[in-house]
Amino acid sequence: MSSNRAELKEQILTLVGQYCEAAFPPADFVAGLTPVPVAGRVFDGRDIESLVEASLDFWLTTGRFAAQFEREMSAFLGANHSILVNSGSSANLLALSCLTSPKLAERALQPGDEVITLAAGFPTTVNPIIQNGLIPVFVDISLPTYNIDTKLLEGALSKRTKAVMLAHTLGNPFDLDKVVEFTDRHGLWLVEDCCDALGSVYKGRKAGVFGDLSTFSFYPAHHITMGEGGCVSVTKNELKVLVQSFRDWGRDCTCAPGEDNSCKRRFSWKLGDLPFGYDHKYCYSHIGYNLKATDMQAAVGVSQMKKLEGFIDARRKNFDALYRGLRDLGEFFILPEATPGSIPSWFGFPLTVRGDAPFDRNDVVCRLEERKIATRLLFGGNLVRQPAYRTAPHRIAGDLTVSDIVMNQTFWIGVYPGISPTMVDYVLEVFHSMPKEFTR
Repeated sequence: MSSNRAELKEQILTLVGQYCEAAFPPADFVAGLTPVPVAGRVFDGRDIESLVEASLDFWLTTGRFAAQFEREMSAFLGANHSILVNSGSSANLLALSCLTSPKLAERALQPGDEVITLAAGFPTTVNPIIQNGLIPVFVDISLPTYNIDTKLLEGALSKRTKAVMLAHTLGNPFDLDKVVEFTDRHGLWLVEDCCDALGSVYKGRKAGVFGDLSTFSFYPAHHITMGEGGCVSVTKNELKVLVQSFRDWGRDCTCAPGEDNSCKRRFSWKLGDLPFGYDHKYCYSHIGYNLKATDMQAAVGVSQMKKLEGFIDARRKNFDALYRGLRDLGEFFILPEATPGSIPSWFGFPLTVRGDAPFDRNDVVCRLEERKIATRLLFGGNLVRQPAYRTAPHRIAGDLTVSDIVMNQTFWIGVYPGISPTMVDYVLEVFHSMPKEFTR
């Protein structure tokens, strides 16, 4: 019976591979008609086969594929632990929430404590700060790296500052030497938001191993995809346990789904005001969530990890080709630059329209979109000007001049592996036509 089951499984997976070839054939690029996306999923039959294999197990929740992905992710980063979750936004929520645990004693974040972050970024880097009753302290960024202006850190510090939570903007690492020196000197937690920076390198080490916790996203736009998914990576075992607790309903028990009594004292605990021997599987040390990913998502991630190095290489090549091709338009656009000492795994190619250009950002974006070249703004621009944050408790350290420039003049285009050299050539052709069109 088991050999028959194995044969049937092999037949199913073979058919899945054949189906993928028929359902998703490569398409020719037609300039002006075929879209040039900013991002998207890049997959093959092996990814779908892995997904179907997991579905045949019918385990559904976190299982063997999740455990394999966590091991491989940690090995890739050089981190001690990685905890799979259902999205990058959930990863950010868990990374910050776990720092509120009473188990951290005097280092636990308390309501009213401050967390230094960027005004120019994505909302879910900031939202967990507010959702935990903490105060975001917004600082400005620098051009052309689009990362934190580290000269502002000391001025942002107060007696209530307990943590720093920053993203590596569009895959470009922030100045980790200066930020880590600052957090170490003042005894602050550091959370690295690497959701756009999987595979980025700073001075020989992967982004995501410098802070106390780091977060990643596996949404289809990101470096690898599970459809939805994310993870938190940590270096300290105590933080791993806390992240898992907040992810898994806030429970004290660390057993994996389907596992019992891994602590060997399931009915011998005495916690809180519970009676001695209360089932440890139902003891809760935190007010948590259920943010686990499914094993089917993890199975796609396991397959995608095999392609990650190639994906990163393709992103860097596309970025380099765009940079070379747009250098002669420097009088109109501020081109991006990698942080010194870094090798970014670029998420996108940001451009800021100069104030004296014969066109503005809307002119450029509309012209590109008309020609099927997709664009995005640098996320929320200056978040303090967004409706959601205008009345939320926050503090601003210094001014946010560059964040306002980004809000009004910056956009980005894609570099993801689905963009071919022919597409890059077309993008460059359209860019070079614009100065003439707008100066007639």
